Amino acid sequence: MKIECVEGIVLSEANYSESSKILNVFTREHGLIGIMSKGCRNMKCKLRGVSRKLLYGKFHIYYKKDGLSTLSAVDVIDSYSKLLTDLEKVSYASYLLELTLQVVRENDDVLILDLITAALRKMEEGLSPIVLTEILELKYLDFLGVRPSIDCCSVCGSDKGIVTVSSNAGGYLCRNCCGNEALVSDKMIKLIRMFYYVDINSISKLSISDSVILEINRFLDDYYDRYTGIYLKSKDFIKQLNKLT
Repeated sequence: MKIECVEGIVLSEANYSESSKILNVFTREHGLIGIMSKGCRNMKCKLRGVSRKLLYGKFHIYYKKDGLSTLSAVDVIDSYSKLLTDLEKVSYASYLLELTLQVVRENDDVLILDLITAALRKMEEGLSPIVLTEILELKYLDFLGVRPSIDCCSVCGSDKGIVTVSSNAGGYLCRNCCGNEALVSDKMIKLIRMFYYVDINSISKLSISDSVILEINRFLDDYYDRYTGIYLKSKDFIKQLNKLT
């Protein structure tokens, strides 16, 4: 069987037998694939250090279309090693990997690989993990087919007089259609749209108040609950972590 080189990121890992692992890798060439890393749990195995989640690289594999591929070697592009030493950052990174795994099971658009690797790189550079997470959560809604209306009022289609954003209404609401919906800050209204359209690679700083971050977080949590059916335990851990810090 011929060895093939694929570019991807390990989204999850699971122990297999006494010495091996199965890696779920989202690749540019084949979407989400399972790769067997034989013997990688042995101390002297050359695959030990590269057979883990949160590793982005070029995987040399014996590719099998309808089953588990087998790992031969990895050329590391980024190991995100700095994230592993920071509890907050690694917690957000783990959540994003878990979320990405759920998204690519619905839509394996290769653009998702560019988004997750860019977000992790910016997180490692020191940018806010919670804001980067919110940006990615918002962008992922498009791939899940439930993007909120953020260009105009979700009811009448007007782009004038936007006063709030509502998960119940599916996005922006203007003053004429607002009804009893709670109002949000003007800053949040602007940032929701900016988060969706921003190129993550171009971000150099993120200066956003805690109150606005909380507003956006509440909206996204409620929106995901209403429209995606995705529930992740890692998000609960992040919420508990934020209460402690």
